[in-house]
Amino acid sequence: MDEMDMEEGGAVKKFMFVNRKAPYGTIYALEGLEVVLISAAFDQDVSLAFCDDGVYELKKGQDTKGIGVKNFSPTYRALEGYDIEKLYVEKESLEARGLTEDDLLVDVQVLSSAELGAMMAEQDVVISF
Repeated sequence: MDEMDMEEGGAVKKFMFVNRKAPYGTIYALEGLEVVLISAAFDQDVSLAFCDDGVYELKKGQDTKGIGVKNFSPTYRALEGYDIEKLYVEKESLEARGLTEDDLLVDVQVLSSAELGAMMAEQDVVISF
């Protein structure tokens, strides 16, 4: 293996995970969060986008006792410890659900649908949950 092969094999890729589903009722949100944490462990450039009902994953004050499942939303506050600091929320999705940045439990960058689309185009890999 020559030096060029080693450089290509170790290249950092830009991964964006797009969360579109409500946090509970399906496995998508929790499975997506687990994949994000695994990707960060491999020193990739990881970012998360929240669109559609995915914005509810970041909503403050979630109470899951009534549905008998563990509330995993506090895990989003731990992302910074994994060097995952690029969190984006689609402005139109927030507004359509009557939410604002103040309703979210982590700091995010709010982008318009067009801005988020442009950011997705810059990624090496986009995975939607």
